Amino acid sequence: MIITIKDDFSLDKIIDCGQCFRARRMEDGTFRFICRGHLLYIKRKSETKYDASCERDEWDSVWRSYFDMGRDYSSIGRDIADDLPHGDFMRAAVRLGRGIRVLRQDAWEMLITFIISQRKNIPAITQCVETLSSRYGRKIISPPKYNEEIFSFPLVEDMAKVPEKELRDCSLGYRAPYIADASEKVASGKLDLAAIEKLDDDELFDALMSVKGVGKKVANCVMLFGYGRTSRVPVDVWIARALEICEGEDPFAPFGEDAGIMQQYVFYYMKHRSK
Repeated sequence: MIITIKDDFSLDKIIDCGQCFRARRMEDGTFRFICRGHLLYIKRKSETKYDASCERDEWDSVWRSYFDMGRDYSSIGRDIADDLPHGDFMRAAVRLGRGIRVLRQDAWEMLITFIISQRKNIPAITQCVETLSSRYGRKIISPPKYNEEIFSFPLVEDMAKVPEKELRDCSLGYRAPYIADASEKVASGKLDLAAIEKLDDDELFDALMSVKGVGKKVANCVMLFGYGRTSRVPVDVWIARALEICEGEDPFAPFGEDAGIMQQYVFYYMKHRSK
């Protein structure tokens, strides 16, 4: 199916800003995404045209929301005031990061993957996530053209049955008991990931922090990438370095509900500005 996207949309940048761990760029320039058991192969054909492997109803029901297509990204950071503290820095980040979109991913997957993300680099995180998926996920049929063996991220009920020792065998180390705790809380209903979506930001943050091993950064990542709370700004090593450049002053606060999107621009800028 050919779809038209006229807003900012860079598949390369979307998968290179630390928000998702299972997206892939294929050798032929196609990009692969997995969301809640759905599989998408998408390739840019022209400036605004993309070839997507799904049908229209799946694009509308799954992928339109996933790529946050209801938001005008071209307007974000367009008019940064000249007198804004560190405005030049933020303008440079926006210029380089244009094309990034904050993906609306599955809250359960975000909770587990960002627990895994603590003190690991992205290749190591990816390996752990793929190991969990191949062992405890459910097979997804890929198109014959790619013939990949792909598994969905494990369902809550399947993860809850996995003994902690088996989790440790997935190279999870000290994170294994955290993942076991999260699985038990969500499977039992002690933490209802659907119900807490209705909470305000502070309440949602507190609910996520009730999971063993979830700190401020992980909670904010789950809120931003799993619940679409785009005012949240997770602070990792790249953002911490950006704050140093800004002399400890918060450069994101002036952007309000778009602060989390600006965080993604800055994350990408800090990774790539010296390349």
